[in-house]
Amino acid sequence: MELSLVGLLAGSFAVTALARRVGVSPPLVLVVAGLALSFVPGVPDYALDPELILTLVLPPLLYSAALDSSYLRLRANLRAIGMLAVGAVLFTTLAVGLAAWWLVPGLPLASALVLGAVVAPPDAVAATAVGRRLGLPRKVMTILGGESLVNDATALTAFRVAVALAAGAGYGIAEGLGVFALAAAGGAAIGWALGWLVHRVRLALGDGVLESALGLLVPFVGFVVAEEVHASGVLAVVLAGLYLGHRSPQADPVARLQDRAVWQAADTVLEATVFALIGLQLPAVVAGVGPDLGTLTAVGLALVLVALLARVAFVFPTAYLRPVARRRPGWVPPPWTHAAVVSWAGMRGVVSLAAAAGIPLTTMSGDPFPGRAEVLYLTFVVTVGTLLLHGLTLPAVIRRLGVRASEDSADALAEAQAQSDAGRAAAARLDELDDGDPLHAQAVTELRQRIEARTNAAWERLGGPVPGGGETPSARYRRLRRAMLEAEREVFVRHRDQRRIDDEVFRRVQHELDLEEVTLLRE
Repeated sequence: MELSLVGLLAGSFAVTALARRVGVSPPLVLVVAGLALSFVPGVPDYALDPELILTLVLPPLLYSAALDSSYLRLRANLRAIGMLAVGAVLFTTLAVGLAAWWLVPGLPLASALVLGAVVAPPDAVAATAVGRRLGLPRKVMTILGGESLVNDATALTAFRVAVALAAGAGYGIAEGLGVFALAAAGGAAIGWALGWLVHRVRLALGDGVLESALGLLVPFVGFVVAEEVHASGVLAVVLAGLYLGHRSPQADPVARLQDRAVWQAADTVLEATVFALIGLQLPAVVAGVGPDLGTLTAVGLALVLVALLARVAFVFPTAYLRPVARRRPGWVPPPWTHAAVVSWAGMRGVVSLAAAAGIPLTTMSGDPFPGRAEVLYLTFVVTVGTLLLHGLTLPAVIRRLGVRASEDSADALAEAQAQSDAGRAAAARLDELDDGDPLHAQAVTELRQRIEARTNAAWERLGGPVPGGGETPSARYRRLRRAMLEAEREVFVRHRDQRRIDDEVFRRVQHELDLEEVTLLRE
């Protein structure tokens, strides 16, 4: 088991590194690689553990995405995100569920709705990776990212209700809606409370390392606590992440630097692993199907089409048939090309497979759960089918429609204006701190030069490249300063190797050099 796990982690990392090196979407390559490896004799059986995925993998991925999201942009696009994360998921649940009930002989309606619930939520990891690489507009990226933060909560709650119906728990429609509402409200409340509490503790700690360590616990604590009281663990994690991300400027700067690096690395490993697992599930899901494999495969491909058309049929009307919004002054309908890209970003992910694998083996009466093997296999076909279909075609759709970000110049202007205001505020504060010390003038001169350099660099970015391929003053400063830093680092390395300074001293100095170099690279 240990060797299998190490092989999975190392192999998925290697495929991700190769895909990023050649500029191909890593999720798509990982799924294809997993499918190919599943046919190789001797490859271990990587049966998906739903508890492992939903408790240890999903929370950190959601939390990291929430930390990196803009609370203000999400709030500005709340209606569009809510319509997709709740409305589109429920609409797709019904569409796929009814289609499966009609296409699969003997499959009960409740079991078909379980299938609809597990394949309803798109996984935006692959879509946002493509969109970021191709430069999708910020609003489209915000809507896709916001949808992916919440739609799992909707789908998993609908899944819970549908499983209870199929297992004979006696739920009616009213009870099911009540469970759904309570789970959403409870998860949101727990997430907000956890975020508020952790933020207060974080401010009291005053230690960047402890703050980062505390942040590592948040997604798991939020998810487990919410699920224990039958609330939505997904919403709890998302709300806690949004709260803490919005309040992060009040945290220790060391914690911010560490958090960014830690969560980016964790995301890379977790995403690589889960997408590889999708392809490796083929032997496990095929084993329970029996002789109807060909028929079920055809049904699964039909359900891929149903899921695709359901999303398109939901996105366009909700984007344009908005009578309340039309009466609001200043509302401008989105370009149809944006709606087309959002409607085509319908890849499913490992959450669908994990939920399907979590279907109980028996009903409340002890009978086998009806259609469990068929639901699991159809989930696999829809998940892989949408990943391959949308993953292979989404870049071409984006390019063909000409959907590109147009915020770069506005961002550069806004940053330059803000940097000018910040520079004036910093200079004013510097004047306030004048204590009459003779050494003050020299320090003030150096500090004013730094303020001026940062402000000039921000304005220079508006001007584009220098004619003739020359360097701007700020670019030349960064190049020369990086060369100086490299020379300093070589000296410190030599002194360490010659045992003239201790490793602890070297690491401290290297950290200071690294921070300055990272700042130069960012600028």
